[in-house]
Amino acid sequence: MISVKEAFQKFRSGLELTEREQNDASRRQKDIRGYMDECFHVQRDFLTGSYKRWTKTKPLKDVDIFFVLGEDERPYRAKHPSVLLSRVEGKLVEKYGRDCVKCQRRSVSVEFGVAGEDERVLSFDVVPAYDKDHHYEIPDTNSKTGWTDTDPEIHAEKATAANKAFGGEWKGMVRMIKRWNVEKGKPVRPSFLLEVMALDLLRPPFGGDYPYEFESFLSSAAARIHEEWPEPARLGPPVSDIMATADKDQAKSALQQASDSAREAINLGRQGQNGEALKAYRRLFGDLFPLS
Repeated sequence: MISVKEAFQKFRSGLELTEREQNDASRRQKDIRGYMDECFHVQRDFLTGSYKRWTKTKPLKDVDIFFVLGEDERPYRAKHPSVLLSRVEGKLVEKYGRDCVKCQRRSVSVEFGVAGEDERVLSFDVVPAYDKDHHYEIPDTNSKTGWTDTDPEIHAEKATAANKAFGGEWKGMVRMIKRWNVEKGKPVRPSFLLEVMALDLLRPPFGGDYPYEFESFLSSAAARIHEEWPEPARLGPPVSDIMATADKDQAKSALQQASDSAREAINLGRQGQNGEALKAYRRLFGDLFPLS
């Protein structure tokens, strides 16, 4: 029978992108980038978000593409952000169809249908942006000014540093934590909030025992979910700003229940009940967690 450690290692590997997924993502994002370059004066574009940071879980959704607009598109900056987003939305509708395109708070989403057995990429978020000093600003229809400062490159740098300090296990841990969140109906929103919390709560060095690291994270996250969690670059609004107090209450309950379940699974393993421990972890993480 597979050991708990081996099961977690297999689970972590199973959440990594397959070659087919990488190829599919590459083909589709190149198609979007090429089309946006035809429709707008794009100074440069790049992949960002959890996909770029290798903290995205499956199925692959909301892969972020940042489009830094050039001076020809600067007049949109003087208008309400919805004008720019609507313009981007309209162009993407022309290519991908009304049913596949949706305008969001800070971006425009392009959907590619449902996941198959190979878990291909489902959607991309097109994020228009402008250079501002040494960072960027993007439209934000929920903010008072209509625009939000951000720097996804700082986010990526902090994730890379955290992963190195944690013995190369930080990104894998974050993917597994996010998988738990998906399995339980996303009580913590956005999923990026879990990643931001992990920057503080996954304390290096990695102890070598996944269950204890998870139990510690879940317990700490439950205790601190009501705190304000700034975005890593400390330029835009807090990542935790979309959750109301009632949402955080529910998230705390889910995190604490998960912590208790992880502790029970650890105790089963201590008692030599390896099979029951594996089943307990599967109840936490879903069918992607291996039993053999």
